[in-house]
Amino acid sequence: MAAASSSSSAGGSPAHAPSGGGGGGGAPYSSHHRSRFGDTTLTKVFVGGLAWETPSEGLREHFQGYGEILEAVVITDRETGRSKGYGFVIFRDPEAAQRAVQDPNPVIAGRRANCNIASMGPPRPAQGRGEQTEEPNRINAPPPPPYFSFTFPARASMCMAGITGA
Repeated sequence: MAAASSSSSAGGSPAHAPSGGGGGGGAPYSSHHRSRFGDTTLTKVFVGGLAWETPSEGLREHFQGYGEILEAVVITDRETGRSKGYGFVIFRDPEAAQRAVQDPNPVIAGRRANCNIASMGPPRPAQGRGEQTEEPNRINAPPPPPYFSFTFPARASMCMAGITGA
């Protein structure tokens, strides 16, 4: 367990560190990238569904066959030090990250996990020709019905409007 908490800094992964510092060597990067590794848009892999006991080193061991890893970290709770069940792996090359997510549900430490390129989110199911999406076309759709509806008898309606008559 010590490996998981020692690999994770107080703020989680360096990707969540405040901008402005930790530039490291190499090419400069713009201030909107919050990683000491520069732009990780295509090299950072999200890994979710990890067993609570999976340490950062276990994450590194699982993914090292895909290419050079700059960082592998299991995110832990600041107060308890326990794993949150997910982590990140940053590869040097985008091609290595793509190879790593070819199987979106690898078994890591005996548990089926899920992984994807962090900036892109989970893959969407492929649709065949002519299949409709589950989400309706909202542009031309009629407005939704009201949440509640009620009517009054004609006599009650006139009384409420202040009209009295016989």
